[in-house]
Amino acid sequence: MPYELAGMSLVLVVFAGLIIGFSKTAVAGLGTIAAAIFATQLPTKESTGVVLILLIIADTMALLMYRRDANWKLLRHLLPAMLPGIILGTIILTLINNDTLRIWIGVLILVMVALQLIVSWRNRGTQPVEKHHHPVVSWLTGGAAGVATMTANAAGPITTLYLVSTGIDKKRFLGTAAWFYMIGNLIKVPFSAGIGLMPPATLLLTLMLAPAVIVGGLIGRSVVKRLNETWFTRAILAGSVVAAVAVLIS
Repeated sequence: MPYELAGMSLVLVVFAGLIIGFSKTAVAGLGTIAAAIFATQLPTKESTGVVLILLIIADTMALLMYRRDANWKLLRHLLPAMLPGIILGTIILTLINNDTLRIWIGVLILVMVALQLIVSWRNRGTQPVEKHHHPVVSWLTGGAAGVATMTANAAGPITTLYLVSTGIDKKRFLGTAAWFYMIGNLIKVPFSAGIGLMPPATLLLTLMLAPAVIVGGLIGRSVVKRLNETWFTRAILAGSVVAAVAVLIS
């Protein structure tokens, strides 16, 4: 067994695999919880390599389901800033302790959730309208997502809150997120491999956990069909809060 996982540790990482699949096809942001679980059961830095490959498997499922529903105008605003964020995150991984960074990421997510709840409260009773943010906001979000995903696999809640605030419906949300994460995660692979985060044990463990990711994705697909737009938004905001707490206590 890779990384000598057994008993409750094995149960926890299988559960984390289910969460990763579920988060990509239903409630975005929950993948951060899975990242926190892996960080407690595996060597911290190597855990990011395991999570990265599992995320790519889940991204592939999400694209098969929602690839035609993306808002490419939003993606064109977000993606250019992600690469500089990933490069900065790689530098951070080699220079500083991740614990401090995780605290800041967790606090940032909670602040963004609070702001989004305030906006939602002020706009209650009005019909949602799809809108685009100022390019500076999009660049800051894309860059922050790049840093967060490279250092702690915690970009989900940051991107989730940005997309929710644009007012897009759930299918457009899932399609846009699927393309954003797939592109970003593929970009991360050479950086993660280059700093030694993908040893053979990582590849073997991800192969063993792939079925759990697939099952989680199918469950998420079934659940999201039953959520209306209001409950979908509430679910992903609640998921973001849970994810932020997971980041803070991991």
